[in-house]
Parts: sequence; structure tokens; C-alpha cells
Amino acid sequence: MEAYKKLVVIVALVLLALAIESEASVVNNEQSFCRMTKEGLNACAPAVSGQNPLPPSALCCSALKTADFQCLCLFKKYSNLLSAYGIDPNLAMQLPAKCNLGQPIRC
Repeated sequence: MEAYKKLVVIVALVLLALAIESEASVVNNEQSFCRMTKEGLNACAPAVSGQNPLPPSALCCSALKTADFQCLCLFKKYSNLLSAYGIDPNLAMQLPAKCNLGQPIRC
């Protein structure tokens, strides 16, 4: 049974890696992730990390306008992965509402 659990974890990691690879792209020589640039992701970091998150910046909200929320939902399912990078998945899902871009993301 233990070997089965390890196999399931390995398959899940491979699928996650494939999803990451398919969602990462290069546009105008700039790498993007779920249609957000590295600059946009960095701009949103203070709003989704730490115990005292800051309100999202204008640059963060601008980056969210082009984000692929279904892609981002994939990573919410693996919230322990986000947490390892200091991202609070619940705060991340609230960003669209905080940026007046609609309701929080529902995955």
C-alpha cells in the first residue's frame, strides 16, 4: 500500500510539472506564468504573503487583468506547494475582488 501512495504522489508531481510547463510561456522575450509576467507576480507577492499582507499594488492589479484564473486554480489545489513559497492561497484567491476585478476566484 505504501508503494501505491508513493506512485500516486509521483504521478501527481509529474502532472503538475507538465501543467506548469504548458502554462509557462515566453511572450516578447519575457517569461510568463498563467499569463502573468514575473514582474506582475513579484508585484502581487506582498499582498499574498506574510502575516500582515499589504493591499495589492496598482501593478499587481494590472497584471491580474490578463491572468488565467483557471490556471491559477490548478495551483490552489496544491496549496502546500504555494505555501512552500510563502504564498497564502486564500489571500491569492481574494486578489481579483481587492483589485475591483470581480468576485474572488472560485476554484
